[in-house]
Amino acid sequence: MKVDQVGLFFDRDGTLNTELDFISRPGELQLIPNAARAIREANEFGVKVFVITNQSGIARGLFTETDLVAIHQKLVTVLAHEGARVDAIYYCPHHPEYGKTPYKKACSCRKPKPGMLKKAGREHGINLSHSFVIGDRFIDMQAGKAAGCRTGLVLTGYGVVEREECMKARNVDFIARDAYEAWLQVKDLLLQRKHARVHG
Repeated sequence: MKVDQVGLFFDRDGTLNTELDFISRPGELQLIPNAARAIREANEFGVKVFVITNQSGIARGLFTETDLVAIHQKLVTVLAHEGARVDAIYYCPHHPEYGKTPYKKACSCRKPKPGMLKKAGREHGINLSHSFVIGDRFIDMQAGKAAGCRTGLVLTGYGVVEREECMKARNVDFIARDAYEAWLQVKDLLLQRKHARVHG
């Protein structure tokens, strides 16, 4: 597979939908305003869009993988109503300290590790070094950098609280008010790249 596709990776909770401690039912999922618009415009621009999300509530016994499938179907449905789509959703059900086998383990997919990003790269031909991770947590920025991506912190969810830590660690490339503003910054960067290729 030729690896040349740009990927845009969104965290889920606090980035695309409002933050709750653990969403365990589809009815609890509510999109943040303009999140679907960000994804729709990325679709139209030709960027592949993914969701990468830690879901340790499975390991903790708060909900099941079947429950999570229903939640993600709700996400896909509400996005579709606004003309947006994601190319794939990746989740980590594990936790190193809580739960039972097979979920209680130190894995390579739980952010801040980059396993979900690398899997998407393999499965969809994504050039991670040309791609972007958008999230509201320090761990999102860490995972993005570990995968070689550029990173954007949104100030929804935990973003305001974790902004200072991200700035100190210097692992965030840009800060945006929300997912849509982050997409606009990503688009500007992509247009700059295109211009540089044409005129370089």
